[in-house]
Amino acid sequence: MISSLHRPTLAKVNLSAISSNIKQVQGRIPQAVKTFAVVKANAYGHGAVAVASHVQRLVDGFCVSNIDEGVELRQAGIRKPILILGVVLPDEIALARDYRLTLTVASLEWLEAAQQKQLDLEGILIHVAVDSGMGRIGVRSLAEANDLISGLLKAGGQVRGIFTHFATADEADDHKFQEQLAFFKELVAGLDYCPEIVHASNSATSLWHREGIFTAVRLGLVIYGLNPSGCELTLPYTIKPALTLESALVHVKKVPVGTDIGYGATYTSSEEEWIGTLPLGYADGWTRDMQGFDVLIDGQRCPIVGRVSMDQITVKLPQSYPLGTKVTLIGSSGDQTILATDVAQKRGTINYEVLCLLSDRVPREYD
Repeated sequence: MISSLHRPTLAKVNLSAISSNIKQVQGRIPQAVKTFAVVKANAYGHGAVAVASHVQRLVDGFCVSNIDEGVELRQAGIRKPILILGVVLPDEIALARDYRLTLTVASLEWLEAAQQKQLDLEGILIHVAVDSGMGRIGVRSLAEANDLISGLLKAGGQVRGIFTHFATADEADDHKFQEQLAFFKELVAGLDYCPEIVHASNSATSLWHREGIFTAVRLGLVIYGLNPSGCELTLPYTIKPALTLESALVHVKKVPVGTDIGYGATYTSSEEEWIGTLPLGYADGWTRDMQGFDVLIDGQRCPIVGRVSMDQITVKLPQSYPLGTKVTLIGSSGDQTILATDVAQKRGTINYEVLCLLSDRVPREYD
């Protein structure tokens, strides 16, 4: 999808806020702990190459979701270690070697498949995944972990790390978290060979569960300045949201009472009203369920009226404004602020999804 550079809708990304957020976390964890910045999904919508390029001197490495995301960073000149958190099928081993990418291996079946195909694991960088209760990927017992690590080492693989992922680290009830942590600690303690890098801490664990920090942390949403728990847990210190989403009025009109607005005629004016049109819609990630939510214009909250369409939304204005008037969808105007977390609450989802849904059609501007 091509970026729409010639319309006034754009996402502004404050790279200094991201580096500041990283330093905030690093100042509160043991100095020897390695920091991996999670830049998967285009750095949660912020732009993977731009973010990684800006922070690479602050961190020890990066985490991505798949091999193509890792290749993109290498081709952009990123030289720090890059861990692929998802499972890459054995057929891509050669590509991982070519781009010096670290693979996650999650099962004995993966190793057996590689060996059946006579694929060369010599020198391949590997982290082993442990399923401590998340239920997605990873070995599920000490015996399986020992067998897998032993087999990988015999095949020439360089097993540099072992990790797990917590399902409920961002929730007030830590019962399941403590179960997972105990399982992982016991497994690591029983390994015949323990890799140097042991990591279980995502953003939530790094913020609220110091006991879950091992020799490295994986920092995702926290570096982009948002609360991983939404509103359930209070942040222990201040972080700065890095992304604002802005547009502008491209059409303004006064409509008489009884005027229908948008697809399905889901809004009808109850009096004479000023209606403004903005050039963005669900193709940009501003989903149809945002009808009834607000945008910010001149420090005032203005409701979205009528259905969000693919390319346009309409808002009720308190007065007439000139074309080109700035509209804030995520960010601040005057003393009013809309966070991605507020958008998520309207949608019944999480702030991660709000950011990741911002499409490539929305240009990113960096400062």
